Amino acid sequence: MRESVSIIGAGRVGRALARALREQGWRIGTVVTRSRRTARAAVRAIGGGTPSPSEWPKLFAADVILIALPDRTIESVARKLADVGAGLSRPAVARAKAGGVKPPLQGKTVLHTSGSLSHAILAPLRRRGAAIGAMHPMQTFGHGAATRLDGVVFGIDGDARAVRVAQQMVRALGGIPVRVRPERKVTYHLSGGFAAQHLLAVLEAGVRILMDAGLTRKQATQALLSMAQQTMDNLRRVGPQKAWTGPVPRGDYSTVGKHMRALRRFPPEYKQAYVALTRLAVRMLARNSRKMLRDLDGVLRPD
Repeated sequence: MRESVSIIGAGRVGRALARALREQGWRIGTVVTRSRRTARAAVRAIGGGTPSPSEWPKLFAADVILIALPDRTIESVARKLADVGAGLSRPAVARAKAGGVKPPLQGKTVLHTSGSLSHAILAPLRRRGAAIGAMHPMQTFGHGAATRLDGVVFGIDGDARAVRVAQQMVRALGGIPVRVRPERKVTYHLSGGFAAQHLLAVLEAGVRILMDAGLTRKQATQALLSMAQQTMDNLRRVGPQKAWTGPVPRGDYSTVGKHMRALRRFPPEYKQAYVALTRLAVRMLARNSRKMLRDLDGVLRPD
């Protein structure tokens, strides 16, 4: 049986997760954002939920509270949520003595979506009776772009009960839950940032180089996206070493030298990135990286 989930923060990540969960049968409860306008917009995008910029107590009606906010705000929001729960729990405790009513956070699960912070940032909520955890999708959420979650790895850490709930949510989304050691969350997040952000920058640099060669942006983008897609397919099919192509693995260092001379036409970051990425590729992929790096030393020298 699907549970209910309330959302704090409904930017790209929060909306995408909430919408996908709703489509899989989860009931969306209260959606809290900074203003009524943004809360209403989020509910429209999600296709469910009740917009509420300030009615924090209503969050406790759900089984799960998902905090989808920037890293810098999660700690303060966790403290506020704990304070709200504590304030509500005083009369609840009095009623409990008389007839048995649980405090608002007792038995709830609170998760955040940060990739670099562990579940420990939510510790004030654990002291109020909630199970705490984190579930981070290793995926990009571009502005206005449809986000695919099927087959996406989610890094998970937290209390045992929170981990079970996060795993249930991830599997409902078609994702792959993977446990991450809390002390390694920054390293885990670095991996995604290293690959996704730098890939985008490298592709855009390639597009601009092709435009300098006379192609239109549309032509250049299509050319490099096709090449990048084939590279990804090769990586998946035969692994990184066999997918590595170009003048360096062929030992064609004279072409590398021509590239270095051609890069004089561009801002210095282009050449710096070319040198650094060539060395990194050799370090990662060459069978005899030390010899290849020695052979490339004379070619990759900056002017």
